Amino acid sequence: MTSTRKLSLLAATIGALLLTGCGDAETTIIEKESIEVDDSTEDDHDHSDDEYLIDSLGRLAVLTANSSTAIYDLDDGSELDTFSLTYASSTLTSSADYRYAVIASRSDDYVGFIDSGMWREDHGEHLHDYEQGPAMSDYEITGSRPTHIVKHDGQMAIFFDGDADSSTPASVQVVSDTDISGETSVLPTLNYTVNMHGAVEPKDDYLLSTVRRDDAESTSVAKILPDQVALYHLHDDEYEQEQVLDVLCPDLHGGAQNETYAVFGCSDGVLIAHEHDDEYEAEKIVNIDVLDSLRIGTIYGHEESDTFIGIAAGHDAGESILIKIAPEDSEMEALEWQPETDASPVAYGFSYEGDMFLVLDSQGYLNILSAHDHDGETHWELEQSFDISDEDIANMPDGMNFSMTVAQNGNYVYVSDPIAEHVLQIDLETIEVVSDIELGFAAASISWLGVAEEHDH
Repeated sequence: MTSTRKLSLLAATIGALLLTGCGDAETTIIEKESIEVDDSTEDDHDHSDDEYLIDSLGRLAVLTANSSTAIYDLDDGSELDTFSLTYASSTLTSSADYRYAVIASRSDDYVGFIDSGMWREDHGEHLHDYEQGPAMSDYEITGSRPTHIVKHDGQMAIFFDGDADSSTPASVQVVSDTDISGETSVLPTLNYTVNMHGAVEPKDDYLLSTVRRDDAESTSVAKILPDQVALYHLHDDEYEQEQVLDVLCPDLHGGAQNETYAVFGCSDGVLIAHEHDDEYEAEKIVNIDVLDSLRIGTIYGHEESDTFIGIAAGHDAGESILIKIAPEDSEMEALEWQPETDASPVAYGFSYEGDMFLVLDSQGYLNILSAHDHDGETHWELEQSFDISDEDIANMPDGMNFSMTVAQNGNYVYVSDPIAEHVLQIDLETIEVVSDIELGFAAASISWLGVAEEHDH
């Protein structure tokens, strides 16, 4: 369910009067001539779209080790504000359209938001960008054990695992940036009747989401993991099951999608789902020999890439094998490049354009794999292993590691070094460091925020 905490009308009115009458430089509104427009004359003049747009690298949310989040301006590296968090065990990601930093605490059944202060609105005849100071949102989403947060095409789906001890079933809630800004009280929801450690992929008014069958029927070894996927359709704020895909996926964990396919990880391979004649069809690509006893449990996809990258790893986070998944060819193969034996991957991600796959490892190397077309097939090859740290890795703070986030308005990646206590901006076209943000503290994780640019399909 959702909950909001709003100021009283009196307090809001007084605050508005104070803001209106105050010329103090501490106000959080950042005015730019290119953004401020006299609406009364808008119909009488022709305007270039550039008059309404902001030229900015965006902002960076930084999660600290002491339960706070700082927001930085990526244009000049300045710290805009810092917010204390309610729960110590919080994770950080971005909202579907990158306006908000999403703070989640699984053990506390909590998902909260920090407004970056940068967003875009579609005004019909033009796009309009806004820029103001960051602020903690009063809006919260609550549910039992928020575990997987998945974003696609303006929608963010939160899979709540539920809890067996309290007999609380799993659920899914779907939220947009508009819902967050408007503090929508009732969100589109999928309610299950049993708990599960599930997965979900949102697309328009549909969800591809997992099904946990009765333990006696389930093919999963770990019964908390589902072994089927179903299609759910939104009706009056509730998702209703329309179709159960007929391919089993034992010990299902991890999923991703591009423009055409959705892929889910199974212990014996990957399940491929795609729409055909108003229904979804499914098939299985079985594991190849190199995986041996490992399973693909994490999958990365990008709307501009026709292949997915699967990560097969053991529970001890030791050995990792990167697998290319090609749904159109119903094939998978191990990438020619694999992590070094003395380095374990700590972060993965596609570049903004989807033509590079990035692997940040524990030795401080950003491994950049590029997609190349050979005889109509996509092959991933190591472009460069870029050393992002001059520090002694032995000095890494306990429980921390390097982290990264990919910009959504250009070909940049940001990498945090907890030892040096800074964040580097790396240009992926030149593979060079182009800026350095000094934090003065060790970052637990980072997330890019701002106005994302749409891809041309």
